[in-house]
Amino acid sequence: MLPVGPAGPSNSPYAARSAFAGDPLLLSMAALADDGYLDRVPPPPSPGGSIHVDFEARRAYKEPLLRTAFKLFVEHGRLEELQAFEALRPWLHTYAVFSALRNSHGEPWWLWDEHLRTPAGVEVAEGTPLAGEVAYHKFLQFCFDEQWERLRTYAHARGIRLWGDLPIFVDRDSADVWANQHLYKLDEDGNPTVVSGVPPDVFSATGQRWGNPVYDWDAMESDGYRWWIERLRTTFQLFDAVRIDHFRGFESAWEIPAHEETAIHGQWVPGPGDRLFAALEAELGELPILVEDLGIITEEVRALRDRLGYPGMAVLQFAFEGGPDNPYLPRNQVENSVVFTGTHDNDTTLGWWESLPEPHRDVVRMELGIDGSDIVDDMIRAAYASVGRTVLIPMQDVLKLGGEARMNRPAVLDGNWGWRFEWPQVPPGRAAWLRELAIATGRLPAGPADV
Repeated sequence: MLPVGPAGPSNSPYAARSAFAGDPLLLSMAALADDGYLDRVPPPPSPGGSIHVDFEARRAYKEPLLRTAFKLFVEHGRLEELQAFEALRPWLHTYAVFSALRNSHGEPWWLWDEHLRTPAGVEVAEGTPLAGEVAYHKFLQFCFDEQWERLRTYAHARGIRLWGDLPIFVDRDSADVWANQHLYKLDEDGNPTVVSGVPPDVFSATGQRWGNPVYDWDAMESDGYRWWIERLRTTFQLFDAVRIDHFRGFESAWEIPAHEETAIHGQWVPGPGDRLFAALEAELGELPILVEDLGIITEEVRALRDRLGYPGMAVLQFAFEGGPDNPYLPRNQVENSVVFTGTHDNDTTLGWWESLPEPHRDVVRMELGIDGSDIVDDMIRAAYASVGRTVLIPMQDVLKLGGEARMNRPAVLDGNWGWRFEWPQVPPGRAAWLRELAIATGRLPAGPADV
C-alpha cells in the first residue's frame, strides 16, 4: 500500500501531516454506524463514472459525519477510552494538538504566532475550544485504529499480509517537524538550511528538489535514534512488512541549500548507515523490510543493503534498456529481491507499452519470447517466473488498465494519487488465472498458517 498517513499538499501520501497517524479520509462511515458512532449515513456523492477520487467532495461529505460521530461519542460518556488509547501512543497528544492548531490557522506552523511554533508554548486548558478540537483528533485516530485492526485481522484470517510504504523523509508542515525541530537541519526560526532531493540525471537536467527538511543525524544518534525506533514500531502495528523509500539516503543523501530553486547545486552528505539499523534491530528485532534501491545506486549503497540482508527491488519496466547487463532483466535478477512489473511512480504496464517506440518493443519481445499481443499478462508471468523471493503486482496491472489509471507522475504537483478501485472492476476469471499462475510458478502458499 501507499503510505496511509494524513495526506498533505496535493493529497500526496508522501507529504503527510504525521509519520505516525492514519488519514481520517480513509475511515469508513458505514463502519462508524455499525460501531454505534452514527445513527444514519447518507449516501456518498456519486463519482459520476470517474475512476479518480474527488478529494474535496469526499472531505466535504465525511467531515460533518465525523463531527457528529465525535459528538455522540462524548454524549455517551466514552472520553475515558481516549485516555487509555493515548497511553499506548506517545505521539498522539502532540499530533492532535498540531492538527487542531493547523486546522484553526489554515497555514503552516512556521507562520503561526511565535509562542505556538513549538509544543512548549501551547497550553491545552480543559474545557476550551482547543481542548475539544484536540480530543476530536484523538477520536479520529481511535476510530482509525479500530477499523484498521479489523482489516488486518480479516486479512490474516485469509492468509493475506499487508505491506506498507515508509517515506524516508517527512513533510516540513507536519507534527513531526513542529515537535522535533532539533532533529532537523533548521535555523533558529524553523527554516530549513538544506532540503532533500536528487541530483540531475538523464531524466531531469535540474534534478529533483523535493524540499523536505533533512535529518540532523548527529542529533538523532545522540538519543539512540528514538524517533526512528518509535516510527518503525508504529509502522509495524499497521503492516506486516514495509518498503523503505529512498534507501540510498541512509548511506548518503543529496542536500540542497534551501535558497536554491533547483537541485543542481547540492552535495552528497553521509547518512547514519549501519548505526541506525543496528539501533532499530536492537529494539525491534528482525525487521521485515524491503528497500527501495532504484535510481543512482553506488557500490556503497549496495554494500549497505547487502550487509543488512534486506531485499531490494527489481522493476521489469526498467529491464529492457541499457543492454544485456541490466540487473532488472529476468536472467540477471537475484533471489533476495522483490520483483515488480511497475511501481506507483511508473505508468501502468499497458500505458508503458503503448508509449514505447517500436524498437524498444522489439527488445521486450525478444527478451521475453512474446509477440506483445498480451503484454500485461506476459509481464505478470515474467515476474511470477522470476527468481525473486517475492512478487508484487500493482492493482492497475491486475486489472489491465492503461495510462488513465496511473497513480503518480514524479515532479508533477497536481493530478496525482487519485486513482480509485472498486471490486466490480475485477473481470470474471481474473483471480482464478492468478491462482493458476501462482501454482505453476510455486508461489501459492499452502495456507494461512504458512504465510
